[in-house]
Amino acid sequence: RPKGIVKMLDLLRPIYEKTAAYGHFGRDEPEFGWERTDRAAALRDKAGL
Repeated sequence: RPKGIVKMLDLLRPIYEKTAAYGHFGRDEPEFGWERTDRAAALRDKAGL
């Protein structure tokens, strides 16, 4: 659900200034939650993959 995604990734933080400079893909800064893969295994299991 959208609210759960926003909460899980903490998307309401003011991080856009950092993404405006040098982009946001491939960065491992803790502010960029969309780059985390710590839940990948659990999501694969839930999806049956």
